[in-house]
Amino acid sequence: ARFYLGQLNEERKRPDEALKWYSTVTQGEQYIPAQARYAGILAKQGRLPEARKHLQEASANDTQQRVQLTQAEAQLLRDANSYQEAFDVLGQALAKMPDYPDLLYDHAMAAEKVNRLDILEGNLKQLIKLRPDHAHAYNALGYTLADRNQRIAEAYGLIETALKLAPDDPFIQDSMGWVLYRMGRNQEGLDYLQRAFKQRPDPEIAAHLGELLWALDQRDAARKIWDESLKEHPNNEVL
Repeated sequence: ARFYLGQLNEERKRPDEALKWYSTVTQGEQYIPAQARYAGILAKQGRLPEARKHLQEASANDTQQRVQLTQAEAQLLRDANSYQEAFDVLGQALAKMPDYPDLLYDHAMAAEKVNRLDILEGNLKQLIKLRPDHAHAYNALGYTLADRNQRIAEAYGLIETALKLAPDDPFIQDSMGWVLYRMGRNQEGLDYLQRAFKQRPDPEIAAHLGELLWALDQRDAARKIWDESLKEHPNNEVL
């Protein structure tokens, strides 16, 4: 109840009230989300160092909670476009807890932002070794290769494996559409991207769908998707 009161006040643009309610969540399943939300408000107020300190000093009952607090801190840094710092924070945590699946994945995603593809690939391959059913590990590696137009056959194989593990995941469907586009199989790619966008009108899926429509000379349709998505997500870098 305290957590939801915090959320309601946050949505109603009453940050001080929200902070008050979040600070009263001291245990239970909403404890970590409340700390993350509390820090998020501070960051939006331009108090990023204070937000990071709050998460670093929050008590954790176990390893999982400590990892979640670290992930929340890294997310604040990503939101502030401090990609190198996010990469460093996750790397330090991973050094203390090597082979922790959530940290391997998040550190890999942070590595992509600082162009450390060697670390991205190493982390994701290690994660696949530890968790061979981790669909998003296959997908992230496959998508990264496809997006850079590298080792396309390998990228397709990785995304195909991810899709078998999670056939209804819109982000994996998006990756399959994107790699098919890279392979010149535009009509097949379009089917996947349209299905993904219908399920989840995410701005990056919109960007991919528009690009493929443009390649198919359906330029009015491409512009329409981009324009509508930009209204909802005006600061999205990919769009």
